Amino acid sequence: MTQHLILLSMPGLRPGDIRDASRTPTLAGWASSGASATLLPSFPCVTSTVQASTWTGVKPSEHGVIANGFYHRDRREVEFWVAWNEVVRGEQIWDVIAEKSDLTSAVWHAQNIRGSAADYIITPAPIHEPDGTTKLWCYEKPDGLYERMISDLDHFPLKHYWGPLANLESSKWILRGAEWLMERHDPNFHYIYIPHLDYASQKYGPDSVEASEALRDIDAELAKFKAYVEGSPAGEDAVFLVVSEYAMTDVSGAIQPNVMLREAGLLSVVETDDGERIDHANSKAFAMVDHQVAHIYADDKAVGEVVALFEGSPGVAKVLAGDDRKVLGIDHERSGEVVLASEPDRWFAYYWWLDDAAAPGFAHTVDIHQKPGYDPVELFFDPSTRSIPLDATLVKGSHGAPAMADNQRAALVCSAQTSYIQSGESYADTDVKGMVLGLLGVRS
Repeated sequence: MTQHLILLSMPGLRPGDIRDASRTPTLAGWASSGASATLLPSFPCVTSTVQASTWTGVKPSEHGVIANGFYHRDRREVEFWVAWNEVVRGEQIWDVIAEKSDLTSAVWHAQNIRGSAADYIITPAPIHEPDGTTKLWCYEKPDGLYERMISDLDHFPLKHYWGPLANLESSKWILRGAEWLMERHDPNFHYIYIPHLDYASQKYGPDSVEASEALRDIDAELAKFKAYVEGSPAGEDAVFLVVSEYAMTDVSGAIQPNVMLREAGLLSVVETDDGERIDHANSKAFAMVDHQVAHIYADDKAVGEVVALFEGSPGVAKVLAGDDRKVLGIDHERSGEVVLASEPDRWFAYYWWLDDAAAPGFAHTVDIHQKPGYDPVELFFDPSTRSIPLDATLVKGSHGAPAMADNQRAALVCSAQTSYIQSGESYADTDVKGMVLGLLGVRS
């Protein structure tokens, strides 16, 4: 049992990444002194879904976070990256800590965390001004926390968190922020999201030279963070728990389900002064995509046609409708009437236009809210047009498909020996809640 547990949520970290101590001496050192295991992420293996499974100990069919975004049927609108904690159904780690102990918790940059029971929260919440400018800001709990932080650390570098300029600076700021909070408030439990491994793996592939360099870089930052913690009052008993959300696989092309639905006469568009938009009111079906999963929202009478359209389609591994969605634990009211999973070497692009000239203006920008799906092409920049290209073939790594093969398993590392985690074993992301509470000595 410990009074200081630091969970580092590191998407893209694979079990094999920590076996080479020359590249990852910090992570390898924790594995050597404690334990190293594999982690089976929930489907879809994407950030918001896996984080919710980790916090609640239940599958998406129960907690309801079916992707990084949601389609609101009542208002026919897709929203990505804006949901509050109320969308996560089920008792969460911070709920138990608050109700059954005197311990405190802090959360850094997690998804769907705003409004949760954690004592301290910092997560990006830029303010979009009426004149089109964006004010850097973060959601804060308690009030005034972020304002006090930026007097010492400056603003969170949002441009380095996502988009063509995404780099190590965002992860460095998050770790420095955690240090700042430790010095002033000394929380017992930290949940810290470290995004850095995502960037190079998606742009160049998980086994690329660039991905290997990213691994070295973030391990070096973890070494600095470890040294800080060990020199603080928390260092007397601090335990580090590294939880990877998913593993990347190499991809060699994208599937465009909205184009397929349009060509089949199931998706309608409306022409605007700013290109074509999906006409949700008059479409029989459309796809909300997220990496290697696609939720297709379809009229009841169109479900059979949608299933027939995608069954046997190149790159599509699974077509699940109705009760068949229970097979992968995605049978929830928020899910599409049809759910697609891609093969590990493909991913789903949100595009719906048949000619790039008809694409809406936001397709050429880093706009994570207007697009009805996750767009990894936002990591690239076309200097000739000074905009985001419309070339899905640029993406070389992805995730989200059911973790069936060994190379789709994520990593789990604990710096201390404990009965909750045994080296060489395999655990599910839904096991992490129990590990955290057990390590903290809190009974759920």
